Amino acid sequence: MKAYVVSEEVAAASQAAIAVLLHNRRGPYKGLPRTAGWGYPEPYTRDLAFSIFGLAVSHNEVLTTSIGDILEAMAKNQTEHGHIPSLVHDKEDRGASDTTPLFLIGVGIYRRLTGETAFLQEAVDRALTWLVYQSPSDRFLVAQLPTSDWRDEQWVLGYGLYVNALVYSALRLCGQQERANGLRKAMRLFTISADVMHRHVHEGLTVKYKPYYACWSYKIYSSERFDLLGNSLAILSGIASPARASDMIAWIEAECLVMQERGELGPDLPPNFFPFIKPEDPDWRPRYKQFNNPGDYHNGGIWPFICGVYISALVAAKKYALAEEKLRALTHAIKAVNDQQLDYGFNEWHRAKDGQPMGQNWQTWSAALYLYAAKCVEQRRTPFFEEIRLEHAE
Repeated sequence: MKAYVVSEEVAAASQAAIAVLLHNRRGPYKGLPRTAGWGYPEPYTRDLAFSIFGLAVSHNEVLTTSIGDILEAMAKNQTEHGHIPSLVHDKEDRGASDTTPLFLIGVGIYRRLTGETAFLQEAVDRALTWLVYQSPSDRFLVAQLPTSDWRDEQWVLGYGLYVNALVYSALRLCGQQERANGLRKAMRLFTISADVMHRHVHEGLTVKYKPYYACWSYKIYSSERFDLLGNSLAILSGIASPARASDMIAWIEAECLVMQERGELGPDLPPNFFPFIKPEDPDWRPRYKQFNNPGDYHNGGIWPFICGVYISALVAAKKYALAEEKLRALTHAIKAVNDQQLDYGFNEWHRAKDGQPMGQNWQTWSAALYLYAAKCVEQRRTPFFEEIRLEHAE
């Protein structure tokens, strides 16, 4: 196997990512990190939890120490029932479906990083209990309400792939192996395609005749549109078998080529969601016209942090050459800047059609997940997920 040599461009971008994370490390809200360098001064829980992926591989003592501070603040503001709020510092800002499993993932990573195996155990126990009560079937799959995960401008109803992939990863990292086995088995069941749901037939998230998992499913309803973040997490964590992961990646790349040929996709990076929802589609909602047009934002925008997770999934699937190619494309994308004089934008998201950067520059999770992706490509392994994927492979 040919060794990977870190290019000067990737090395420079990685150092720039660390500079962004250090700049954002302390904000105006109780000294907690900012979500973005100038906009978004608030410490959003999901953004900071995802940033732990990159902080943990930064080899920067200031950044790695901040992980514990972030997690302790989350635990301090946890509700009595175990829910982690949407803003780290505000225990009254509740209702997110992904913040609690992301907290557990962060704790699991920090424990492996430091060897503190009982870190925040009481808060972990409460969070695990909260997740049990998120299952309407009282089994393994957890459910959510629309706009309650990271996509606050998009409907995901019932059993969402992304949230359940987070829960699975959290259970593995926190040693809940029996529950994790049950959840993986449930996710591998097919979605229900008939108009009638028979007794004792349980829906899953596997789509017949397609290599990826459904965006969401609940009883006889489901969405077979492709969720890049959820499916990338399914590969990274080992929910998807190696064969399914390989087939899924081939399908993603083929679909991206088709979108490029149609003029829907400019950069050599996959959109977060496709096919895009269009005004004539039954799942289009009037509000999308203002916030979520086809190829924009949650409806098919290119999100650097998600591309970082996808690159990590490519490494998990041993698609090293493709991972290097996508890392080069992401390195090019993060240089684009929105309305400021900066060498690197690390923007929030980019338009699919032309790659135009949108939203805020110096987004914390964009920098952190670039750093994590670069480290995965360099090492040809996926820190913290390698063990759970290999130890529980089927």
